[in-house]
Amino acid sequence: MRQSLLGFLLLLSVAQAQTWNMATPYPPANFHTQNILQFAKEVEEATGSRLKITVHPGGSLFPHPQILPAVRNGQVQMGEVLMSLLANENPLFNLDSIPFVATSYEEARRLYQAQRPEVEKWLAQRGVVFLYAVPWPPQGLYTKRPVNTAQDLKGMRFRAYNPATARLAELLGMQPVQVEAADIPQAFATGIVEAMITSPVTGVDSQAWDFARYFYDLKAWIPKNMVVIGRRAFESLSPQDREALLQAARRAEERGWRLSQEQEEKAIQTLASRGMQVVKPSPALMADLKKVGQTMILEWQRQVGATGVKVYRQYLGR
Repeated sequence: MRQSLLGFLLLLSVAQAQTWNMATPYPPANFHTQNILQFAKEVEEATGSRLKITVHPGGSLFPHPQILPAVRNGQVQMGEVLMSLLANENPLFNLDSIPFVATSYEEARRLYQAQRPEVEKWLAQRGVVFLYAVPWPPQGLYTKRPVNTAQDLKGMRFRAYNPATARLAELLGMQPVQVEAADIPQAFATGIVEAMITSPVTGVDSQAWDFARYFYDLKAWIPKNMVVIGRRAFESLSPQDREALLQAARRAEERGWRLSQEQEEKAIQTLASRGMQVVKPSPALMADLKKVGQTMILEWQRQVGATGVKVYRQYLGR
């Protein structure tokens, strides 16, 4: 009788075990992906292997723009998405990608604290549970030739990866071209793009020294990736396993913010060691870019509505 009971309990535990898939857009060695892999490992350990998360990096499961829709409709249980990729659906998601709104990690943290409640609410209304967010290092400019003022950028084909970078290109007289991170080297090699603004980490991931000579350390903005889960998948877990997942998410968030700061300086050093000229931007270039940033934040406030303006004022401490 006792053996039968033990056998039944064992079968029950096996039946309750789940293996989930998680779609991520960045390569395996990227610090965001490494952080997620550690998160998945901790979830498996904390749940006694009742929940295993298989991470699919580099857009191998879904292209980046399709990851959130796939989570929404249940094609995949979890995903990682650049928050500002959703700006066309809700301008609130664009705030961390507007030039010079938040340029330090301290400012980025305050902005995140202001954004998060509304981000969670918006996603929840669409059947998605927000778990955590991790920032990229501050964004800099990569070019093949020297740039001293915004005039030097005019006419260049510019890599855009979200609505904010596309609008930035337009305001600077450049031609925006949508290119995902995985396609950067090919886009430069074939002349599809001639310049980009992205993090030093993405520069290392894409081996920017093969196609660009200059990195201007603008510290223009600090965008964030968010990790999300479908509501049905989340609710399928026992209360105990849900709490284990949430605790692992909190640790991943703190670890990710720390990793981002550590990776910034390391990546800049790598760019320089590979022969790129790491350049402090000229006062004229910074003034030109900040002027564009001011235009973009005014446009954003007109688009976002009362809730978004409230978030922005909260961030500013008004």
